Amino acid sequence: MEFHTIEPVYDENSRILILGSFPSVKSREANFFYGHPQNRFWRVVSAVMGEECPKTIVEKKEFLLRNHIAVWDVIASCDIEGSSDSSIKNVTPNDLSKIYVKSEIKKIFTNGNTAYKLFLKYNKGKNAVKLPSTSPANAAFTLERLIESWSILKNFT
Repeated sequence: MEFHTIEPVYDENSRILILGSFPSVKSREANFFYGHPQNRFWRVVSAVMGEECPKTIVEKKEFLLRNHIAVWDVIASCDIEGSSDSSIKNVTPNDLSKIYVKSEIKKIFTNGNTAYKLFLKYNKGKNAVKLPSTSPANAAFTLERLIESWSILKNFT
């Protein structure tokens, strides 16, 4: 059983919530979201927002808050092999209400299909927009295609 130990990033001005499924091995080691150097999340969201790609955890948090973006994951704990979403079993979901109560979330997005399916399963009555995964495992999407798909974020910041 693996446990999610990375705190969500949000504040009272957050308007967008982006949810992943569960942190990768590299993200768990870095103790921050999208920590694998091949994951394209930071390159995609910074391009969409027209900013330079943040490098450090402090820069990444500042970037998210400045752009009114909250980030967390759907899963609080699960059985997982390495970083493989397809191996996820025995899910305990995160309680997302603490973000909803303290922020101004207007739209929820999921980073990939697993996060989307699990979000719908554990958050009855809530809707989310499924965006293509920024994971290196999603080789079908080039960086350019990801940026194009994720550009919808600009409508809600």
